[in-house]
Amino acid sequence: MKQKKSEKCEERCALQEILEVIGGKWSMSIIYALFPGKKRFSEIERLIPKINTRMLVKELKNMEANGIVTREVFATVPPTVEYSLTAKGQGLEPSINELYKWGLEHVD
Repeated sequence: MKQKKSEKCEERCALQEILEVIGGKWSMSIIYALFPGKKRFSEIERLIPKINTRMLVKELKNMEANGIVTREVFATVPPTVEYSLTAKGQGLEPSINELYKWGLEHVD
């Protein structure tokens, strides 16, 4: 009996950790925007019309800290910054595409 309860807790805890990494309101939209390849900050901002700058910065920092996104800064004036998905981030593509398909079928 105790083993079953422990397994449930581990599953729930793992789900909570996953949601902390990609569960932000804008995280999946940002990841989806980066599937085709590197994007500059302003490009990402244009691809996600309702996101504000502060929230985009916050989500990108969180995803960078969790190893989903890499940030590359170029020494130009003004500085150019490009974001891309890491291998870990690219591994989310099948799951996010499936969620997208599910949404098309079930969300009005």
